[in-house]
Amino acid sequence: MSNAKETETKKDAGRDAGKDAGRDRGKDAGRDAGKNVAKDAGKKVEKAPVEPRIPPRMLVRYKEKTVPALMKRMGYTNIMQVPRLTKIVANMGMGAATADAKILDEAVVCLKDISGQKPVVTRARKAISNFKLRENQAIGTKVTLRGDRMWEFFDRLVSITIPRIRDFRGLSRKSFDQQGNYTIGVKEATVFLEIDRDKVSHVTGMDITICTTAKNNEEGLAFLEEMGMPFRKIGDKEEKEEKKRAPAEVAKKASEGTEKPGKAAESAEK
Repeated sequence: MSNAKETETKKDAGRDAGKDAGRDRGKDAGRDAGKNVAKDAGKKVEKAPVEPRIPPRMLVRYKEKTVPALMKRMGYTNIMQVPRLTKIVANMGMGAATADAKILDEAVVCLKDISGQKPVVTRARKAISNFKLRENQAIGTKVTLRGDRMWEFFDRLVSITIPRIRDFRGLSRKSFDQQGNYTIGVKEATVFLEIDRDKVSHVTGMDITICTTAKNNEEGLAFLEEMGMPFRKIGDKEEKEEKKRAPAEVAKKASEGTEKPGKAAESAEK
């Protein structure tokens, strides 16, 4: 009996050893086969060609034309002194959104189509009962553009959008903030080609602020002129007409009670 038991145990041990050896051999074979397949696949698969990046047109113009022109015009000795764009901020204030929230949703979609970037909803910092305004209530939307989107937006703004403004005769030279930043007020956002007039139910305006590294208004004006911004010419008839209209407008405000008559008389005398 003892010999039979020993024989069975030897058979079981041999069977287990054979299974383990076969399992290990199978793992090794599978691992090697997987490595070979991966190696062959890596050889056969070709990487897709990377398309070269095309820089924005206005960025190319800035580097090739604006920088040399400004260095000669302003007397810069270092290329880093030349003003450049840092960001463009487009803002829509929607006071009517306090009564109808759909107006704000439409403004967000319009600003997204114009800029190509998702805008941020601006909210009230404090409550004002006279305007029926609650704290943290959504009252506008804005977007900040940098990089290639900034240059592309500036190109569309200067080349297409501004010339499409009704009765456009040039931009004012006085809309700087003493630090080289320029702000444009657009009465109707529908001047942008990206907006479909038929889908807009509430026509809104917007403010566009062009932020630069210029140190003063003179540098900012020279930079934007070289970049093709259509400013009003010095001594233009429009400026003379504005000066003539100024006393009449002040007198009209005084008659309506929005300004004191003394100031109206002083401005009229001037």
